[in-house]
Amino acid sequence: MSRVPSALTASMPDVWQGRRLQRGMPVLATGHPGLDGLLPAGGWPLGAVTELLTETPGAGELSLVLPALAEATSKSQWVILVNPPWVPYPPAMRGHGIALEQVLVVRARNAQECLWACEQALRGVRGGIVMAWPENPKFSHLRRLQLAASAGRKLAFLFRSTAAASEATPAALRLRVQADAGGTHVTILKCRGRRPDTSLLIRRSTDLPGVTALPVTAPAMPATVTPLSTAEAPGVDVHHVH
Repeated sequence: MSRVPSALTASMPDVWQGRRLQRGMPVLATGHPGLDGLLPAGGWPLGAVTELLTETPGAGELSLVLPALAEATSKSQWVILVNPPWVPYPPAMRGHGIALEQVLVVRARNAQECLWACEQALRGVRGGIVMAWPENPKFSHLRRLQLAASAGRKLAFLFRSTAAASEATPAALRLRVQADAGGTHVTILKCRGRRPDTSLLIRRSTDLPGVTALPVTAPAMPATVTPLSTAEAPGVDVHHVH
């Protein structure tokens, strides 16, 4: 994998290094060659928000980001999940090469606290990945998250319903994700630069375990690391994944 130019990384020594391709846009390879070829810049945009739209959670969207999570945690970068609709299943994540000691799950009581936690995570320590499941965010909320991702130089994924496809978004990249027996279908709805007019089928790997998840109502694990300040939002809980 090529690296961000040394002049840039010298000024940002704590930034997880992705690769820099077309028009100087920093990106991280998705881990799916076909998807990299479909995206105008050749990977996930760093310092920006990517929206993944599905009919229902679990439509293959998580499989798209697993290689990026493994890459980030291998560099000792944090992966922070804000209000996921499931509890991550540690053995499956470990099977995909994800270092669990670098994964945190944030639980918020309501939509406002979810957005607050997401913004704090994006503006926190530089580098890494934030994944969030916000509830009906407004354009102004999304704009704040886009600015926070840029300020924190993070890779940010927002998981939303396909019902939001007709809504305006400041996100740098928006994909529609659908799954069937053949694999995961990805269609680009918005991107920087020219938008391809084709979709992509990513076939499931038979060499890696599926990402089984527990219901979100499963008992919460005790918090062991709390890098986010919760003083302003006492309803936000941060848990390690073990």
